[in-house]
Amino acid sequence: MSKFRPCIDLHNGKVKQIVGGTLSDADSTLHTNFESELGAAYYANLYKQDGLTGGHVIMLGGGNEAAALSALQAYPKGLQLGGGITPENAGKYLQAGADKVIATSYVFRNGELDLTALEKLVSEVGKANLVLDLSCRWRNDAYYIVTDRWQKFTRLAVNSATLHNLAEYCAEFLIHAVDVEGKQAGIDEKLLHLMAENTPIPATYAGGIRSLADVEKIAAAGQGKIDYTIGSALDIFGGSLPYKNVLNLKFR
Repeated sequence: MSKFRPCIDLHNGKVKQIVGGTLSDADSTLHTNFESELGAAYYANLYKQDGLTGGHVIMLGGGNEAAALSALQAYPKGLQLGGGITPENAGKYLQAGADKVIATSYVFRNGELDLTALEKLVSEVGKANLVLDLSCRWRNDAYYIVTDRWQKFTRLAVNSATLHNLAEYCAEFLIHAVDVEGKQAGIDEKLLHLMAENTPIPATYAGGIRSLADVEKIAAAGQGKIDYTIGSALDIFGGSLPYKNVLNLKFR
């Protein structure tokens, strides 16, 4: 059954909702939908009170560690943590209260999967504690994994072979549909179907959700196997979709 996974996206120490494709080293390109006056710990406590598990805290660049740690402290073992995860720091975050760590860029080199790096990370944290972020963008004929704040295309496509291969190394997948991330323009149904038909392990879809109708599409098209994250559309992040309505969904 599909489940709602909450999120806390951090940029420069603040809880924000950002249009995914605009995130880069140049802040001038950044399109921010929402910046909260409330800290990461506030949202972590909210999710804890509402019994939500498996959500994620994402550190978008530097200057976010203190905020991330405050969220983990507020909700120990209730949230996953991603953003700059390496074998050197992963253990620290798990000890600080992360349920799992989420990795992307570390396991890719020059656009290719670095199997040695991935095996080193798995050796350090254990398969059960690792989520692989396979966030992707469409190019030419397929969805390709993007790294480094979603700006660099790899040559690895998200398909059945990739999902089955990488499932040997992690407990879950987190997949943002980067082309629709933060735009509240509707979900990427093609990517959702691909995930549902091919993932052999739990997977969470993120990107473009704007209404309860979109959530219902995920529950149906995802065959009950795909969880989902909602960001900018929620009223707690400046949107119009009531957070409480999502909590009340019978299939959340």
